[in-house]
Amino acid sequence: MTSPEIYFHVGLGKVASTYLQHSFFPKLQNIHYIKTNRYRKSPDIIAKRDYERYFVSREFDQQLEDEVRWFSSQYPDAHPIIIFRRHDSWIASQYRRYVKNGGHLPFTGFFDVKEDNGLWKRKHVTFYTNLEHLERYFNHKPLVLFYDELRADPWAFFDKITTYSNTYYNKEDVSLAKVHRSYNTKQLKVMRKLAAGIFGKKQPTFSQQPILHWLQRRGRLLACYAILYPSLLLPDSWLSKDPLIEPAELEKVKEYFQEDWDRCKAYAEKNNP
Repeated sequence: MTSPEIYFHVGLGKVASTYLQHSFFPKLQNIHYIKTNRYRKSPDIIAKRDYERYFVSREFDQQLEDEVRWFSSQYPDAHPIIIFRRHDSWIASQYRRYVKNGGHLPFTGFFDVKEDNGLWKRKHVTFYTNLEHLERYFNHKPLVLFYDELRADPWAFFDKITTYSNTYYNKEDVSLAKVHRSYNTKQLKVMRKLAAGIFGKKQPTFSQQPILHWLQRRGRLLACYAILYPSLLLPDSWLSKDPLIEPAELEKVKEYFQEDWDRCKAYAEKNNP
């Protein structure tokens, strides 16, 4: 029996993955899309052989190698797809999500590019390593895309995916509207200021049991929302005028990872179809 043809979008997070999973991937024709919430069941779904071609999506960051190893152990011939965002913009967005979810650390406590003492380490922000993982575990080179391309010309970005995966879509079926709203700087400053007192200073830990894990995460998020939404009503004068992230820190990140960014760009130019 001929093996099914599989395309595997591996993320990263904070590069519009959620938008693609809701607004674009399900619209692809000539392939069966396995929703992200069914990712763990994808081997069972594929094993049924109801379709000849499958598109699987799940964004990864720090756990990318482990997940790629797991999936490739079953489907080494899958065609991987990865999306990158310039390092300074990407880590800033990751930090904003960390604060939104109840994180209390300043940016340099979250990511310390100089001394590497932050919650996230430099290895988690070195993108070319992800390309090496994909080449090591899969038999096909990945399609490498960039977040800025999606923002500048979404239709050209979509066409790169359809060309790679031999699929097509109808433009009228695809909405360009954002899936998730963004929280403004004032909301995040309030969240960061109150987070340690509400949640404590330790990193949250959640149960390995799926239902309990979901309940614990949902409870924390609801508590965060109870802070984020009312914070819009607070006067700006109550908050420090300091930025949530010092621009100088992001410039350090950009400079430190410039070579890594150039290598990813060069890889895409050389290897993308």
